Amino acid sequence: MDGDEEKLRYLGFLGIFKESFKIISSWKKIFTQITLLFILPLSVIFLVQVQVSDYMEARFDWERHDLDRCRDDASYYLRLDDILTYPSLAYWLIRIAYLVLLLVLSLLSTSAVVYTVACNYTGKPATFKKIMSVVPKVWKRVSITFIWSFLINLAYGLCTLGTFIMWGMLIGFSPFGHWDLPLIVFFAGFVYLSIIWQLASVVSVLEEENYGVKAMVKSIILVEGKRRVTSFIFLLLVLIYWGIIMVYRMFLWDGWYLLREMVIGIPCLVLLTFLFLFGLVIQTVIYFVCKSYHCESIDKPALANHLEAYFQPEPQREATRDVQLEQVHDATNDARLDQVYV
Repeated sequence: MDGDEEKLRYLGFLGIFKESFKIISSWKKIFTQITLLFILPLSVIFLVQVQVSDYMEARFDWERHDLDRCRDDASYYLRLDDILTYPSLAYWLIRIAYLVLLLVLSLLSTSAVVYTVACNYTGKPATFKKIMSVVPKVWKRVSITFIWSFLINLAYGLCTLGTFIMWGMLIGFSPFGHWDLPLIVFFAGFVYLSIIWQLASVVSVLEEENYGVKAMVKSIILVEGKRRVTSFIFLLLVLIYWGIIMVYRMFLWDGWYLLREMVIGIPCLVLLTFLFLFGLVIQTVIYFVCKSYHCESIDKPALANHLEAYFQPEPQREATRDVQLEQVHDATNDARLDQVYV
């Protein structure tokens, strides 16, 4: 294990933050370009969605309140049908479009940032043009990992719902019942699955054979021993995120005003954009920290070759990978022969 890997092995809470800041500052130009192309639009979509959702929900509440006052009117059911149909349809169409854009931009920004941080650790030169040519190829692997993560989280949510129902049948559904334990367990499981998914996204980019379920399994192995540190980092980033959203809602809840949007919205947008970038860099740094902690040697030449292989056509990539596997197989056989002769 070289000096850099030994240093990464012992990075703690503050060390991971310092390392992430150092990487961002040393690759300032490329990260700025990635931010402007992917992360800034992602932040804009977040804040606009918050404002649109609050506006439409407030409108629904006002229309329902106005409808209650004319319950005995002959047009009551006609107005009720209008409220339930057209605004609800528009609301859900906006939500679906928001989720699609959110998913696409999130996966693209993750791919670009992880690749850039990996280039930093391998000492491999990277340009924005090269990164953009790699992103479409890496994005497919990250997408498969996201789908599996979504299915696992869905299964976890359904199991939790069933557990809550059984718990309620045993102790009652009163809000003053003993709900502390199941809520704590659910929250801890949610945090753990979120950390696993974030680390699996990095694994999907940097390891040739590991994506989807394999990436999830590999991230579970890697996070062992660093679970407490990664949990604290995740919770801190989530608290900062919700703090920004709460400030944004607090000052913009009563209407759309250009001056207020600029005074409050722009600082919130800048903070949220940097938080997203910083979080993506941190999760990549955590990957290298976890590998060093488990004494998994970070083979920088092999990782550099893997990153360079994304620029090769698919047949050439397969041939290169076959050669590398054959070399590993030959090296293993040689090591076994040496053991026999010794």
